[in-house]
Amino acid sequence: MMIMVVAAVLVISYASSLRAYLQQRHDINALQTEIAERKEHIKQLEEQTRRWEDPAYVQQQARERFGFVMPGETAYVALDENGERIQTEPELTDPGKVGSAEHPKAWWDDAWGSVLLAGDPPEQTGNGPESEIDPPGREAEQKKD
Repeated sequence: MMIMVVAAVLVISYASSLRAYLQQRHDINALQTEIAERKEHIKQLEEQTRRWEDPAYVQQQARERFGFVMPGETAYVALDENGERIQTEPELTDPGKVGSAEHPKAWWDDAWGSVLLAGDPPEQTGNGPESEIDPPGREAEQKKD
């Protein structure tokens, strides 16, 4: 009987410890998720700060937000029947992303591709090229007849 009581006390003490451990792990995971979200938010704010360092972006924001124009320019805004702008202003891209498109292929890749194509041409579909070419004057004569 005594062994059963000791075993029950141990199970209860370990169960409460296990429950506390699991609760703490849940809290740690939630805090790590919050930290990751805040780091992403900080990254977005730093990117926005970097964009404000670009004079073209500042100029675009001044035009868009306040309707500023450069000296000597005349501003026109096209409105629909409700008085709303017909077309929104285009946005400038992030300076860090300009030119980050695919890198062009080297010229020798295209040249080698044409060599491979010449060695194994695709099958012809359709009638193919004409076997006879009519002289330029003959078309006019055939239309008259």
